[in-house]
Amino acid sequence: MTDSFRYYMRVRYYECDAQKVVYNANYGNYVSVATTEFLRALPGRDLLHGDLDYKVVKQEMKWHAPARYDEVLEVSVAVKQLGRSSVTITTEFRIAGSDAVIASAETVRVVVDAATMEKMGIPHDVREVLKAGAPDVVIDHAGYLDMDDIVFS
Repeated sequence: MTDSFRYYMRVRYYECDAQKVVYNANYGNYVSVATTEFLRALPGRDLLHGDLDYKVVKQEMKWHAPARYDEVLEVSVAVKQLGRSSVTITTEFRIAGSDAVIASAETVRVVVDAATMEKMGIPHDVREVLKAGAPDVVIDHAGYLDMDDIVFS
């Protein structure tokens, strides 16, 4: 496993087809939720409710194996690249407890002014926070982990 930010979520019934396999389109929603939790976990400036917003301009998804109803997904999120106004974020999906990546995404978001929705350069303080990421931060919305085993820094 990596030391990148990790988010645990449980697959819900309505996200699946009749064979209880997650519809491919739901992975875009999963990426959005995990990325939001990643941004929430970053220290310093509030990156969700402040003067910045983020427009998705590109998302590439790859599937390797299915996820099924009631499985817990471990979603790792990391910043891959920073441009002048864009941030490329990688997301990897695993069935919790397994090392095998079952799906992955690369999402490019452009930073915009929250009031005008106009593209803007990434402010220096935000750039530094994004570069540092949120290593070793774990958010468990699935109730999967034994909280006594997690070390908080």
